[in-house]
Amino acid sequence: MKIEIATLFPEMFGCLDIGILGRARRNGLLQIGVHDIRAHSTDKHRKCDDYPFGGGAGMVMTPQPLHDCIRAIDPEHRYLRVYMSPRGKRLDQATVERLSECDGLLLVCGSYEGIDERVIQLDIDEELSIGDYVLTSGDLAAMVVVNAVARYVDGVLGSEQATAEESFADGLLEYPQYTRPQEFCGLTVPPVLLSGNHEEVRKWRAEQQLRITRERRPDLLDDKGE
Repeated sequence: MKIEIATLFPEMFGCLDIGILGRARRNGLLQIGVHDIRAHSTDKHRKCDDYPFGGGAGMVMTPQPLHDCIRAIDPEHRYLRVYMSPRGKRLDQATVERLSECDGLLLVCGSYEGIDERVIQLDIDEELSIGDYVLTSGDLAAMVVVNAVARYVDGVLGSEQATAEESFADGLLEYPQYTRPQEFCGLTVPPVLLSGNHEEVRKWRAEQQLRITRERRPDLLDDKGE
């Protein structure tokens, strides 16, 4: 899968060379390009922001550098172009799975008070938010999207079961997990997990999913009509 990222702060994305994502990139499962928007600025100082028309606090990213950067990365508009924005649709598991099926993604990271609206009109396919809060830039949000989407690329996790049994995969939160030792600080592993009875384990996990979801995210059960 190919993911391109347009940002004012390319140095922030060194984390994509670490851990599971770094291994996936080295093995050719993920192709991630990080592009400096400033490199496309025609201003002699590589300026990419200016005061907003109509007044207001902060600065707005100017259209020229970002527009030219997007067109340089994706001249034929083959990628799904996603602008990371607090006013976008909130990221959920269904969206992650949909994005993972795209041939390529172009994630656009805004900064300051956002980007000129005309870039959105000319170049952006959809806006996406990772939650109801505001960050200093879209870079961390883009990293979240890359991480979430990459887990659905064949071979990245090494097991399809890993994504099939996690939180939100079936609309519920995940059941508790345990490993060795059987006792730790006076707390023991539930006996059913040591029983070897796979059907009872399955039932216990399903019950735990419902319990935890009901306690922590009852809205998920409302969506299911439960």
